[in-house]
Amino acid sequence: MRILIAILAVIIPSLAQGQSFEQFFCDSTLRIDYIFAGDTISQDIFLDELSMSPRWYGRRQRLAELPLKGNGSITVSDKQSGQVVYRHPFSTLFQEWLATNEARRVRKSFENVFLIPYPKQPVSVKIELRDYHEQVTAAMTHDIDPHDILIRRLTQQAPYITLQQAADTTRCIHIAYVAEGYTAEQMSQYLDDCREATDALFQHEPFKTLRNRFNITALMTPSKDTDVSQPGEGIWLDTALGSHFDTFYTKRYLTTLYLKRLHDLLACTPYEHIIVLANTSHYGGGGIFNSYNLSYTRGTNFRPVVVHEFGHSFGGLGDEYPYGDEAPMYFADTEPWEPNLTTHPDNPKWQDLIDQGKAGIIEGGGYLTHGVWRGLADCRMRTNKHPDFCPVCQQALTRLIDFYTK
Repeated sequence: MRILIAILAVIIPSLAQGQSFEQFFCDSTLRIDYIFAGDTISQDIFLDELSMSPRWYGRRQRLAELPLKGNGSITVSDKQSGQVVYRHPFSTLFQEWLATNEARRVRKSFENVFLIPYPKQPVSVKIELRDYHEQVTAAMTHDIDPHDILIRRLTQQAPYITLQQAADTTRCIHIAYVAEGYTAEQMSQYLDDCREATDALFQHEPFKTLRNRFNITALMTPSKDTDVSQPGEGIWLDTALGSHFDTFYTKRYLTTLYLKRLHDLLACTPYEHIIVLANTSHYGGGGIFNSYNLSYTRGTNFRPVVVHEFGHSFGGLGDEYPYGDEAPMYFADTEPWEPNLTTHPDNPKWQDLIDQGKAGIIEGGGYLTHGVWRGLADCRMRTNKHPDFCPVCQQALTRLIDFYTK
């Protein structure tokens, strides 16, 4: 009897895990648009719009787990039973902005978009934003009835080309490229850039070894103008995503504020992780965890930059370089959620790698010269010249890929 109970204890949870998606969700996507607004004193969350598109391209297992904390999370609970049926972490440009001087003077709003599997029954959705001490600064809970007649039905806005098909498209990581600043006549150049970015990514471990777990498409989104906007030079262009440099008055920081436009263009295509390629020779980029990666393409550092930014947007990896020690985002009383940074050098996340002689404790990271530690002297997350992700980052990326695909 004890043996039977032990066997059932193993089998029943595994069956429940395998059946949980079909029990609570349809093979469709519910897109939830929010507005995050406020300043350093207070922040607010507003529900903007709900949309539906066919097929779900996210994970179908380990639905209620968080692979990383991020600076925020979205939690979906079955309304009738109260059971948590889906959780997803994220970071946002809004939260980065809160660390700037501008956020002390003015209240602003930012678009944010999140995708969840389409529920079969009514659900309760809770969204939380946290500060750099992991304290909740804003939260909102609201109900969604999947039969609500005002949930917008999305249609495909742009064609796409499949660049790489995963070995198992039901258990893979879906990446979509989006063109920014390429005219209709430059789409062939854009596709060449997509292939070069893909080649660069899969030159790096663990992506190289686990390449067959990635499905990659290229969305054809031409712009009216070529290149992208550079406000510091007085240049404003008409492009597909309205992206620009000088984000937060930092010359090389390239982002887009128009996340609804981005996801409108991606509607009804296979995607979860987004790489935006910008047709510009002006050096720069940006990567936001579980949001998007944006990289310049017309320069010698295109390959390392697009891979570095994917380390942010997909892997949740932190920057390992110092950057003036201003507006700190890491503090001694709070361990960073990023897997490659620590504020506790006596008890780092990668102690196993230290024990194996593959890593150490080196001070400097997270834009600070002191008080934050990394695992090795150099890494793709520190400089463009270093050819690889360090063992600490490789281990973190492998764990995340396994989370999505096993």
